[in-house]
Amino acid sequence: VQLVESGGGLVQAGGSLRLSCAASGNTFTITSMGWYRQAPGLQRELVAVIESGTRSTDYADSVKGRFTISRDTAKNMMWLQMNSLKPEDTAVYYCNAVRRIITTQGPHDYDYWGQGTQVTVSS
Repeated sequence: VQLVESGGGLVQAGGSLRLSCAASGNTFTITSMGWYRQAPGLQRELVAVIESGTRSTDYADSVKGRFTISRDTAKNMMWLQMNSLKPEDTAVYYCNAVRRIITTQGPHDYDYWGQGTQVTVSS
């Protein structure tokens, strides 16, 4: 699975950005996709995730009510709509996909990552 993010940039606090993630390759076994972010000096953290089957979503508390994750399986696309951006949202945002392979030893999950896209929110 290959993932390519786009849509990052510089925005003022209170503004909006929409990130896109294009998936290619063996996408039919993807069980979930999500957005992570990493700010300088901090660990990578989960921002939002969407399950393939149920389309259920989950968000980090810090972005609930401001960010919306969505996905179009037919187009192999995922988006993150980010509204009411804050300076603390500044980070490199990564697209993630989890692909489940059933082996003779049982299911095995593989993680795939995009190259990241910079989001900078100025105060």
